[in-house]
Amino acid sequence: MRLIWKLLRKHISLFELGVFFITSLIGMVVILSGVQIYTDIKPLLTGEKSLIGNQYMILSKPVERVGVNSTSIPQQEIDDLREQPFVLDLGEFRSSQYEVYGSLMFQGRRLSTMMFFESVPDKFVDADSEAWHFDEGDNIIPIIIPRNYLSLYNFGFSQTQDLPQITENLIKGVELSIELSGDGRYRNLSGYIVGFSDRLNTILVPESFMSWANDYFAPNASGETTRLIVEVENPTAPEITEYMKAHNLVSEDKPAESDKALFLLKVCVAIIIGIGILFSTLSLIILTLSIYLLLQKNIDKLENLILAGYTPAQVASPYNMIAISLNISIYIVGIIAVSFIQRAYATALTQSVGFTMHTSLTVTIVAGIVLSTAITIFNICIIKRKIAQISHKR
Repeated sequence: MRLIWKLLRKHISLFELGVFFITSLIGMVVILSGVQIYTDIKPLLTGEKSLIGNQYMILSKPVERVGVNSTSIPQQEIDDLREQPFVLDLGEFRSSQYEVYGSLMFQGRRLSTMMFFESVPDKFVDADSEAWHFDEGDNIIPIIIPRNYLSLYNFGFSQTQDLPQITENLIKGVELSIELSGDGRYRNLSGYIVGFSDRLNTILVPESFMSWANDYFAPNASGETTRLIVEVENPTAPEITEYMKAHNLVSEDKPAESDKALFLLKVCVAIIIGIGILFSTLSLIILTLSIYLLLQKNIDKLENLILAGYTPAQVASPYNMIAISLNISIYIVGIIAVSFIQRAYATALTQSVGFTMHTSLTVTIVAGIVLSTAITIFNICIIKRKIAQISHKR
């Protein structure tokens, strides 16, 4: 082994090996940084404590004919949808089957309007469980309204009616007079806005209140389901689109912001990894050319060594050791570089959005081992093939 090394190392180019080391290191760092960034940022978008929230879709039947109520969803279809693998959870909207009339006094003026209520299972509502509750006999109804309702009032209605703009905290302190009637019965209750929703574009009341009110004011109403709230992992998944088309369902909302952000993250990571693969491919080309050039320079010595009785494996071993040593060094330096990069953006995330990452480098370390092993095997195969060609000539 020592004799072979002494004979062959004379023509080894440190410059060529240095170029291979740098390009491979850049490719390794870029690829592993992409993997680490995706691993760290994904919980920020999709986890239980994500900044944007879970993925929800509001599904309904399209209105196809004027004057005909064809938008109810049969229970059989609801049960079938609930069993689909892409559905994480499902809830049914329940609508008020009675008349609702709301009014309030504001700045000495009485504002009144016909209203409607809807409810969904409480687990789909982002509200304080103590505030979001109703028992039969209570005189107060907790209400959640869409945040865009307040925007419409502040930037539209208030300006045309010479009314002041109001804040969310102010409207939460305003008492609403709610008049409910149906089946010959009448009740006057108070309503308080306890929150605002960016997800559901409807006036929400607790499911417990809706059950009581429908039973009390509309005991004979059918109460057919016309809308569903469905929690999914990815609203833009092809299987969801195909299922909706096959069952004549439409989504009433655009894809969630978290889905857009996650898609953007995947695109950015794909671009980063693509750049890393490009650098790694270039480094492999450089190494392959270097190996072929180095072997060509030493072809006479290699032929003599083989004639002297050395096996192709023994002749190839110095070159294999160079490739293995270089790839191990690149892997170690690459992991160290990724750890520094992770610390930098982790600190930036903590300072900007208060998100503390709890992920480790485990996935990146494993990915680095797989990548380094693949590159090393490729290098050894190239060396083995070239030595075999020289051996066969003799």
